[in-house]
Amino acid sequence: MIEHLHTFVQAHSVAISASVLLIAYIFIALEKIPKVTIALLGAGITILLGLVSQTKTLNGSFDPHYFINFVDFNVIFLLVSMMIIVNIAAKSGMFNWAANRLLKLTKGHPVGILVTLGLFTAIASAFLDNVTTVILIMPVTFFIADKLDINPVPYLITEIFASNIGGTATLIGDPPNIIIGSAAGLSFMDFVNELTPIITVIMIVTLFVMWLFFRHELQTTPEKMQAVADMDNSKTITDFPLMVRSAVVLFLVILGFILHDITHIETCVTAMLGASVLLLFEKPKNIFCEVEWNTIFFFIGLFIIIGGLEASGGIALMAKWVLNVTEGSESATAMIILWASGLISGVIDNIPYTATMTPMLLEIRNVMGAEYTLPLWWCLSLGACLGGNMTIIGAAANVIVSETSAHHGHKIEFMNFLKYGFIVMFISLALSSVYIWLRFLK
Repeated sequence: MIEHLHTFVQAHSVAISASVLLIAYIFIALEKIPKVTIALLGAGITILLGLVSQTKTLNGSFDPHYFINFVDFNVIFLLVSMMIIVNIAAKSGMFNWAANRLLKLTKGHPVGILVTLGLFTAIASAFLDNVTTVILIMPVTFFIADKLDINPVPYLITEIFASNIGGTATLIGDPPNIIIGSAAGLSFMDFVNELTPIITVIMIVTLFVMWLFFRHELQTTPEKMQAVADMDNSKTITDFPLMVRSAVVLFLVILGFILHDITHIETCVTAMLGASVLLLFEKPKNIFCEVEWNTIFFFIGLFIIIGGLEASGGIALMAKWVLNVTEGSESATAMIILWASGLISGVIDNIPYTATMTPMLLEIRNVMGAEYTLPLWWCLSLGACLGGNMTIIGAAANVIVSETSAHHGHKIEFMNFLKYGFIVMFISLALSSVYIWLRFLK
């Protein structure tokens, strides 16, 4: 019976591995069961069916289909290490202090606050993960809106857009970029050099669009503006020595990322060293409780499921299909990947989407060469990250802000967000298309 099942699975490995991935996608999108549970269950089924190997060796030789080989531990260790660094740094109050200091410079003007919150969120999201950034900035936002006696929703929606846009600019800003960087061998400075210019333009245009949308709601009295301008920020830093340690370590870690091309030290190693130094002064048990282990194990399970499709040859078939449809045209392939990534990532989680597309691009690189594939990596990054702005479920940060806002009595309706999100996403992808064409395809 088991032998017959094994023979059947081997004969139909592409269809079965694709079915496992598709079913996992459906359940992840439905959100009825925690996505980490779906990913681990799918990984277990993938291994059990023999789509990937359970053992490291086969007939005395190393088995390339060993399931561990498909887990990208560069991504795993970079995510865990950055979560540790950010969680420790946040305890000092340093991020809230920086946000409050910038807000005081606006002198309480509602439009100035919109721009400041947007820029702060975008810049912070380039170096911290998006969820952490919005969690840090939301209490400040509600406090300011209360002081000004205005609806916080325009600020919150702007912060959602800014977190997804800003996170696109760097290797560590958004999980899809971490996956892409690790697979393609792209460094921190590669992302900064290639994506920061267009992301800066997109952010400026988005802030202007937000002002057009919400300018009539951003009204208050001079007295209330003065109350924000006079806000006391002296007690925001709760642990000065911790703030100094965290700031120094965060600076050195980012410097290590920047110098990667010189030192050749992998980003995950640099982050791991930084996290370890900060942990010397903390109780690791307390800090590890703050790490988003659901996200980490979600990644691990997902890598294994996609590994099953890769091992079966399904990824190679996908790559061949794309090249056939576009007839090998680099421009057509780039635009399809950019716009498909944006639209799909607006509906489903961009992490599994990116994890699926990455091995396909590697296969295209094997066929067409690295030069042909380079713009495709940037199309995947821009599409997957910026597409998250389309709907309220398009990215984790969107969901966190939406739920928190509803808890504070300011519900952000799905359709209401969509009318803003679709416009911002469309503008972002249109600007990205022009940039990709001028930079790589002209």
